[in-house]
Amino acid sequence: MLATHGTATPDTYSLLVGPAAAGPARLERKTLLARSDTVLDMSNGDDEADASDDAEATDEIDVTAEELESRLTEAGDALEAAETEADLDDVESSLDDIESDLEAADLPEPDEDDDDAEDPCEELESQLSDLRDDLDEQRGPYAEDVVTIVSNAADTVTDSEWTDDGEGEAQEAVETFLDESAEFIDHDADTGGDFVAAGDALTTVVDAIEAANLDPDEDTETIEGLLEAAETLETGLDEAEVWDDLTVQEQLDARGFYDILTNENRKDFPPEWNAAKLHAEEGDFDQVLFAYDKLGSEFFDGYIVDLLYNLGSDAEPAFDAMHQRAQKREKGPIEVLGKIGDERATETLHDYIDGDGDPALQKVTLRALGAIGSAESVQPVANRLDADSEEVRSVAARALGLLGDTRAIEPLSDVLKSGESDSVRASAAWALRQIGTETALDEAARYTDDRAYIVQAEAEKAASA
Repeated sequence: MLATHGTATPDTYSLLVGPAAAGPARLERKTLLARSDTVLDMSNGDDEADASDDAEATDEIDVTAEELESRLTEAGDALEAAETEADLDDVESSLDDIESDLEAADLPEPDEDDDDAEDPCEELESQLSDLRDDLDEQRGPYAEDVVTIVSNAADTVTDSEWTDDGEGEAQEAVETFLDESAEFIDHDADTGGDFVAAGDALTTVVDAIEAANLDPDEDTETIEGLLEAAETLETGLDEAEVWDDLTVQEQLDARGFYDILTNENRKDFPPEWNAAKLHAEEGDFDQVLFAYDKLGSEFFDGYIVDLLYNLGSDAEPAFDAMHQRAQKREKGPIEVLGKIGDERATETLHDYIDGDGDPALQKVTLRALGAIGSAESVQPVANRLDADSEEVRSVAARALGLLGDTRAIEPLSDVLKSGESDSVRASAAWALRQIGTETALDEAARYTDDRAYIVQAEAEKAASA
């Protein structure tokens, strides 16, 4: 007899596995190892390989394709007879068990020499997949499905850019849904005829559905009715017109952009250019900026920038649009901001004059800051008098002159006195003249005999002033 604890003696081991251990009482070595807590020292490599093979063998189950097919047939019958979600859950559990057994079964491989031979494993997997599809179709409907559709519809209503016609179509779809859904669930959602409230109204219906805790078995008709209404809403919103459904020209036409054109004021150049100019002259910058945003061509963008630049401070209604473009470091809009002269742009523009990564951007920005004329810009601009680029230093000096702040006199005088570049020194002298105080003019006038003619010329103007 083998003890359940302790160490088996060699004699006991040989009696159990040797030739004399025959008949029903015989135990194979793997059985001994499986049923005993005894630790045996088995140093034979072949024995270890046998144990590994035996362990792998235990992962397989002894089941035939016929048995699995019979179980699938039973599951199919149960699915057809299912009446509740609990019944469907039982079917799903059965399918899970069948799938697990199918994966563990050691089914015969088809004969490779027989082209018509069927793979039993493949056939069973196909039947299992079909039953899972049928199970999914038979489930529900669920209140969660309605909630998902209506929540997405609320986002669509709120986030979409509707045309005038599209807004009316979307409004109608929402109102229809509110009326139809009220037949199945109590809610007080109402837009009041205002499309702005449509998204909130749909959210109110979602809250009502979630609060009702509808059961897929007991409230099937209610859920089905809500789902049909939600799908109708979804279709209506999909069909309602948004701006992206139209070509750019159709969008402009829908906005009435071309309505300003008449036989008398039409020009030879593209109608978009002429219409934008006429709208700008009338102060209708919404139309100008809409076209600017939608057309997006290099030539039209340049035309609009020039148009706004020439309008100067009259283009102030375009500030937000230009400021937004300026934050993308677009040079044209930065120039327009300078002409508009709104100090709200200075903080953004200060960031673009630091460092020496893009001298062209720095020069445009410095000119814009000079034109805006904010006192907050004096120090940031003065810091660029030490820029690596000679052109940047020159523009910075002139920008200080445009700013006209007396704090700039000393740094400009230092540049005029010890600067290496005559063009930068001349710009500093010009800037001192623009500041125009007696001290500033005296500093510039000292260089009437300067070695550089361009500096001398500015100094003489300062002296005569």
